[in-house]
Amino acid sequence: MYFASDNTGPIHPRILDALARANTGYAPAYGADPLTVEVVQTLREIFEAPEAAVHLVATGTAANSLLLSTGTAPWQTIFCSRVAHIHEDECNAPEFFSGGAKLTLVETVDGKMTPEGLVAAIEAEETRGVHGPQRGPVSLTQATEKGTLYTLEELRALSEVAHRFGLPVHMDGARFANALASLGCSPAGMTWKAGIDMLSFGGTKNGLMGVEAAILFDPARSMEFELRRKRGAHLFSKHRYLAAQMQGYLEGGLWLEMAGAANTACQRLADGLRNAPGANLMFRPEANIVFARLPRATHRRLFEAGAQYHLSDDTLDGGPEDAPLAARFVTDWSAEPAETDRFLSLL
Repeated sequence: MYFASDNTGPIHPRILDALARANTGYAPAYGADPLTVEVVQTLREIFEAPEAAVHLVATGTAANSLLLSTGTAPWQTIFCSRVAHIHEDECNAPEFFSGGAKLTLVETVDGKMTPEGLVAAIEAEETRGVHGPQRGPVSLTQATEKGTLYTLEELRALSEVAHRFGLPVHMDGARFANALASLGCSPAGMTWKAGIDMLSFGGTKNGLMGVEAAILFDPARSMEFELRRKRGAHLFSKHRYLAAQMQGYLEGGLWLEMAGAANTACQRLADGLRNAPGANLMFRPEANIVFARLPRATHRRLFEAGAQYHLSDDTLDGGPEDAPLAARFVTDWSAEPAETDRFLSLL
């Protein structure tokens, strides 16, 4: 009954096999190895973007922060949602790597920005001359931190707003595969065809040991990214071990297979929660995250039985036993239906 995070799950055996295959002999360092060259080409083909610049890093924070710093001057501000991971969970890394650019928070509906909210946030900046921040990139999260998804139409509308003001658009795709599996569209359709200029293509949350791809659909700033990656201590010398993970991930569509399994597990959990006494889903679960309110006594019983997940707005200590407490549940590729059913039976 492990629903704390998709970061806590195991590595897929095929990824370990790919690492073992890469672990023979010698190979050029710092991304000059044949595996990295192959992976870059594969990602270009998957995204129908033959000129895209593709760079591998080990963490999602590095991918987000290095991409955003590549597209942001220190005196600019990055527009992101109030619940964005780059705001709530990255310890000011985007601000640090960009040399001091700030974040401007945009209000959301169900975890998603609206064009109207984005316009209002953008128009509120560059109003004080040299005394205030200048407008910088827009960062969208897909899937959102609330487990919801932007439709392709919503992505295009937000990108149109950003481009109207001359601003690039970044997508935090830590759960990109989960979103893609749910929407059933093409990778190109959910990115550059919808106006996305740069993408953090996640793998760690979806069965990898630790690798993300930073993709610039316009390669003009590729060298700047490389310099920032090296200066920021995120260039691996034994780079082939990042590439091996990504190769195993993409081979045979494993990345979408794992995302589909996580999404299916999430829907099984959500369906059970909908019917549980005293339960209330807070958002429509569209990927692999469920937010629900349950009575304090129910949470206590679940935790005592060994369930693992996170309360999001309170603690078990004190307060009425029937008080509804919000919690987040996350599924991954390895979620066992029997364990989900055991969890639901405890409700």
